[in-house]
Amino acid sequence: MRQGTWRHSPALAVAAIALFVALGGSVYAAKRARIDGGAIRVKSIPGNRVKPGSLPANRLKPHSIPANRLKPGVIPAVAADAPLTGTDINELTLDQVPSAAHADSADTARSATDAQTALNAVHAVDAQTVNGHSAGCLPGTLSFAGACWESSPNTAVDAPTAARKCATRGGELPAALELAAFAEEPGVNLDDEDEWTGDIPVFTGLDTYGVATVSPDGKVNSSLSTNLHAFRCVIPLVS
Repeated sequence: MRQGTWRHSPALAVAAIALFVALGGSVYAAKRARIDGGAIRVKSIPGNRVKPGSLPANRLKPHSIPANRLKPGVIPAVAADAPLTGTDINELTLDQVPSAAHADSADTARSATDAQTALNAVHAVDAQTVNGHSAGCLPGTLSFAGACWESSPNTAVDAPTAARKCATRGGELPAALELAAFAEEPGVNLDDEDEWTGDIPVFTGLDTYGVATVSPDGKVNSSLSTNLHAFRCVIPLVS
């Protein structure tokens, strides 16, 4: 049998080159082509094949992620039905609530309130009325020891009568030492026959007692309650 050299025909060479180019182009196209969502069959990619953090929340179906699969501190829009706790919320990401905005001025308000209270206290010193009552001394009286003292003595009467007359005027007889101190005030003159006080230093029996009196020179004496002496009443500032 005759053996000879096998020669390739030109047509065979062209066909081989065309096949090589076709196969290489397909591989290149497959490497360069970009696959989008439309080219992927629904539910064909399992969750464990998705790169973490590669899908934004707005690309997921609402309520598609159960609460027990959420990472603590992360609240995606797709988990609107998941119950939230304090550990799920980062308070640094929250805006100031309206009520808290008013709390910023609480200290200022407190200071303003205290200042107004102090101002009211100053005005109270100069007030003319207290709870609807007149504040101050009426004509014919002098301010002394926080009260209004009658500037002139009244007609002499016994001690019980003097006490009753002062009570009807909303006042009382002065204490002995207070009357002695009042006698030293400029322009004050006690009655020459002493004046009654509200002190009872001596008590000897039923309706028998001595009442302290004060002389013009401020000396404290004692006289039976049935004797007659002048008196003056001490009336509170508020009347």
